[in-house]
Amino acid sequence: MKVLIFICGEGLGHTSRCIALGRELLAAGHEVYLGAYGYSKEFIERKGYKTVEIPPEIKLVGESGSLNLKRSIISTLKNGNIFAVFKVLSLLKEKKPDIVVSDSYFTGIVASKVRGIPVYLIVNQSNMETFFKEGGIALRTMGGVIKQFYNCIFRRVDRIIIPDFPMPYTVCRLNLAFEEKVSKNLFFSGPLTLEKFSDVKAEVLQKPHVLSLIGGFGYREPIFRKVIEVAKLDKNINYTLLSGPNLNPEIFSNLPENVTIEHFINDQFPYLKASDLVIAPGGHSTIMEALTFGVPVLSFPDMNHSEQESNATVIELEGYGRRLDYNASPEEILRSIRELLKNEKIHQKVETMKNLSKDLNATATFKELLESNSKISQKI
Repeated sequence: MKVLIFICGEGLGHTSRCIALGRELLAAGHEVYLGAYGYSKEFIERKGYKTVEIPPEIKLVGESGSLNLKRSIISTLKNGNIFAVFKVLSLLKEKKPDIVVSDSYFTGIVASKVRGIPVYLIVNQSNMETFFKEGGIALRTMGGVIKQFYNCIFRRVDRIIIPDFPMPYTVCRLNLAFEEKVSKNLFFSGPLTLEKFSDVKAEVLQKPHVLSLIGGFGYREPIFRKVIEVAKLDKNINYTLLSGPNLNPEIFSNLPENVTIEHFINDQFPYLKASDLVIAPGGHSTIMEALTFGVPVLSFPDMNHSEQESNATVIELEGYGRRLDYNASPEEILRSIRELLKNEKIHQKVETMKNLSKDLNATATFKELLESNSKISQKI
């Protein structure tokens, strides 16, 4: 079976779960192409996998912890390529895949349907119009148009894969709003994580240990700095902070002895397995990784980012962690950290989610789903 996987490059969450699926397919002897762009493409190649370059779709812009929707739209339009679909059509003609998997990359879906190729869509949000609900008339109108477009896509794909726990445990459930006839085509695979708990050797870290994954976009820097201030208030709690590709750790001086800053870790899972708590934004894939490894989450969702805010809300509601915002004081953050480190009920809940993730075995299940489709196609 020849599979082409299209990846939305905004955020490495899409990328990591597609690598996990691609690796599973490769191990089963299938031919796999990973279509990506930007730092997503670079990340895949650092992991040792070959890529094919695809045109970018969206560009997210923000500052001071907040997603700026208007600037993101302008940036996306400026960087847009009206010939993108033709480039993707050409790629499909060249590779001739039996099946296409698209992780929130909609140009790939349109082109695949034109070519008559079966398409499986990976998505953890179907109500994207909520990004536009607080805007003016023009933005709300645009949100309505986008809703119609996505609903059209949802009706036409062969299957929609939700890379999350099945209901009622679904973390992204507040971001899902499908038409009834589309809902019958959903498949909850479980978390598509890059590593499995049993395959990872834990890093040796001083306990208790908090892993901060607040990095990446420059507009997250304020909370990154605040975590350092929190660490100074209680030297008995140890921290590893991943600064991400856009934040140079050398700009920070006078760090307390209980804080280590890493510019970039090629494999964060040994740190995750050794940690007692994860501090993260509200990104879906990061939350899935934390729960798969049985680690509570202290979430700081990006402001005005409705998808992240909804994920963080569910984390709080289900008792998998806590949600705070960028205005939280260092003292308030420390209180939440202390509570999450000692709360046995929360640790029992995330341990349950870890075991459920193991039972679901998402990458193997997804692979079998694709293989089943391929066999049906061959019979036809």
